[in-house]
Amino acid sequence: MLSCFFILSNSIVFSQSIHPTFNHTTVYVYDLDKSASFYEKVIGIEKIDEPFNDGKHVWFKIGQHSQLHVVKGATAITQHDINIHLSFSVPSLPDFMKHLDEMNVKYGDWNDRNKKPQLRPDGVHQIYFQDPDGYWIEVNDDKY
Repeated sequence: MLSCFFILSNSIVFSQSIHPTFNHTTVYVYDLDKSASFYEKVIGIEKIDEPFNDGKHVWFKIGQHSQLHVVKGATAITQHDINIHLSFSVPSLPDFMKHLDEMNVKYGDWNDRNKKPQLRPDGVHQIYFQDPDGYWIEVNDDKY
């Protein structure tokens, strides 16, 4: 019985010691200045210091302890599937859509850039659009 306790307690400690948390994601881009400007001005996320200082990296804060790394080096702009996308939540989707209109960014539901949000089965409204390199972005009004 004592050995069973040690096995159980060790497995609990082990599982807690390897519990991962999200740190960052990266988009590999053709034109770093254009992409960095897009994420800063269109998405509205905060640029943060990056340690490389080589002109090939721009980092953004996208959560309390999460980052988006925009990295220069793609040799061309390529097609990306909408199923692979970054997602951000905003307090007011209509206000964000107005901002996109002012920035001349085409957006819409999953299938069409019709300027209309889509309603998920859980009641969350969402829109989709692409960054300058064709990466898909979802913006929604999830309040979780």
